[in-house]
Amino acid sequence: MRTVKGDLLKLAKKGQFDVIVHGCNCICTMGAGIAKQIKSQYPSAFEADSKTIKGSKEKLGTFSSSTVTVGDHQLTIVNAYTQYHWRGNGNKADYGAIRSVFKQIKQEFGGLKIGYPMIGAGLAGGDWSVISSIICEGLQNENHTLVQYAP
Repeated sequence: MRTVKGDLLKLAKKGQFDVIVHGCNCICTMGAGIAKQIKSQYPSAFEADSKTIKGSKEKLGTFSSSTVTVGDHQLTIVNAYTQYHWRGNGNKADYGAIRSVFKQIKQEFGGLKIGYPMIGAGLAGGDWSVISSIICEGLQNENHTLVQYAP
């Protein structure tokens, strides 16, 4: 896992990634954190999320996505369903769902430049040491980068 500091969305707009992945809940809100920014900047990503069944636990470990043109390149935004809901304190990240979705991301987007924030470790309250190991296992031998937010 390569790690850089910066703004994932700004780096993606500059063409540093072909695919960006962010963690979503299964309730179709995209109302906080980077999901809210993505919803605002890339409405088609929210539309893809909205086409899934609101509140379905079956979404855990899957994803929806949208591909947009940014400047002279294509960018795919992946809404990874890594937690069921957002309410309450404590860990809401589902490690099994994270493992499943990153295996699928490797199958679907292998060979592309993939960027992501600290999925599941921010608002979801998950343990980044566990999550980062899962991501590295799922994206083994892929070009993937953790972007630690720094304005």
